Amino acid sequence: MAATRALPAGFGELEVLAMGTVLLMEALSGLSLNGLTIFSFCKTPDLRTPSNLLVLSLALADSGISLNALVAAVSSLFRRWPYGSEGCQAHGFQGFATALASICGSAAISWGRYHHYCTRRQLAWNTAIPLVLFVWLSSAFWASLPLMGWGHYDYEPLGTCCTLDYSRGDRNFISFLFTMAFFNFLIPLFITLTSYRLMEHKLSRSGHLQVNTTLPGRMLLLGWGPYALLYLYAAIADVSFISPKLQMVPALIAKAMPTINAINYALHSEMVYRGIWQCLSPQKSKQNRIQ
Repeated sequence: MAATRALPAGFGELEVLAMGTVLLMEALSGLSLNGLTIFSFCKTPDLRTPSNLLVLSLALADSGISLNALVAAVSSLFRRWPYGSEGCQAHGFQGFATALASICGSAAISWGRYHHYCTRRQLAWNTAIPLVLFVWLSSAFWASLPLMGWGHYDYEPLGTCCTLDYSRGDRNFISFLFTMAFFNFLIPLFITLTSYRLMEHKLSRSGHLQVNTTLPGRMLLLGWGPYALLYLYAAIADVSFISPKLQMVPALIAKAMPTINAINYALHSEMVYRGIWQCLSPQKSKQNRIQ
């Protein structure tokens, strides 16, 4: 696929412009909300807790996804990929690594909430820090494998962004897909569903259930499930039978996850919301420091 063609096959100029606009809106929304979360964590001492470190890690991962979407948006608006094959590999690695860190980070938050609500003990720094390091190192490891030959990064159908190449459907892709999906989608999904199910079972009897126990699992399925279905279809059938426009739908859905995660994990948290409000209200923050 040529990186410098005017319009990708299967797309009209208005369609490329529309997808670029959607990507740009998703990128700016995700960067704004997650940037506010990161800024609040750094500026508000009360937020610097082991549990909120997991939220910070997720916000960093989602910011990476939004940056990836921003590059794709700019390229789409120019109707070409201007960074060459090496830039495509870097873009694919960065997007894949942050996507895996986001999925595994959501599972880490689920386990952290289970630990907090069900054991009635605060998460310790010596548990939270290794957990965050594991999420990022594991994600970087799996994202680096296509650069070393197991799997491959290539242009998405729009031709202005790069991801794991699923168009080949060969043995190399299939073996990498199922192994990667087991460790980076099925296990995090199992941890998320099990953690909240145990929380619901334990806390519903006492009437102290303070979190939505079904939303996080649904978010993982709805946000990343379309990609999983597309990859699964590519492993068992010829993906060229799916129109290029339809193949781009999972990417657009996935790049909306940073905004959804920021609303669910940061803005819906009373402590984080209070910290954000303090950062946006300098006068109030000054009064709190004086007190």
